[in-house]
Order: sequence, then structure tokens, then C-alpha cells
Amino acid sequence: MSGDAEATPEERRALFRVVRGTPDDHELAALTAVVAAAASAGGPPAPPRTPDLWSHPAAQLRAPLHAGPGAWRASGLPR
Repeated sequence: MSGDAEATPEERRALFRVVRGTPDDHELAALTAVVAAAASAGGPPAPPRTPDLWSHPAAQLRAPLHAGPGAWRASGLPR
């Protein structure tokens, strides 16, 4: 077919059409499954996740203690 004016409503609504060859039912079913999977897998990729610093291994290490005025008070404060 050369144009949409000659196409039937079913052909215009179809997901794809075979223009050459005569595939059997199994081949058409396989092609339909591949095209449907490719269509559903599309879309934007998921945004990258930000790293979770709460469970980072460096958080388990103790910070060095520095001697000096007010050091004992600063040792209990959050960093």
C-alpha cells in the first residue's frame, strides 16, 4: 500500500504491519512480543540516587580528639 487513503481502519490502528513476506502465527506473535516489550521499556531513565552518608563506612570512624581550651565541650557537640 502506498498511502493511508487506501488503508482500512484496522490497518491504520495497527501497531505494525508486514509489507513483505508471509510470516506465520508464531513469527507474528514473537514480533508482537518484542515490539511491545521495546515500547514498554522506553521512557526516561531513573535519576541517579544520592549517596546515603548515614551508612557510609567513614561515619563509623572516630574523629581525632584535639586538646585545647573548650575541647571537652566540643567533644560532645555534633559535627
